[in-house]
Amino acid sequence: QVHLEESGGGSVQAGGSLRLSCVASGYSQSSHCMGWFRQAPMKEREGVAGFYTGADSTYYADSVKGRFTISQDDAKNTLYLEMNNLKPEDTAVYYCAAEKRVAGVCSGLSYGMDYWGKGTLVTISS
Repeated sequence: QVHLEESGGGSVQAGGSLRLSCVASGYSQSSHCMGWFRQAPMKEREGVAGFYTGADSTYYADSVKGRFTISQDDAKNTLYLEMNNLKPEDTAVYYCAAEKRVAGVCSGLSYGMDYWGKGTLVTISS
């Protein structure tokens, strides 16, 4: 069983930065992919960034490319999301998620995730 716990959310002004962390237990990189999702009020959950294929391959939503960076510290079993130049439209609850690999890869889709954290709220004011 994989357990995920996010931290690092908060309230900042537009243009500011935050770094989210997700500590994973019961997780192994060889068996699981990990990524970040977010859900804004009255909107569907969407993928933000993730490692879903090879170790050198990352996914970013178009809306965050060039502003967000996903990284992973295997020694600490921790996934990070560095968020820069934040915009009010980035306001959402951010979730860490893990998906079991099938033939070494993952779908990266919200409905494909097997494990979810409880989320951390990010609020960006204009």
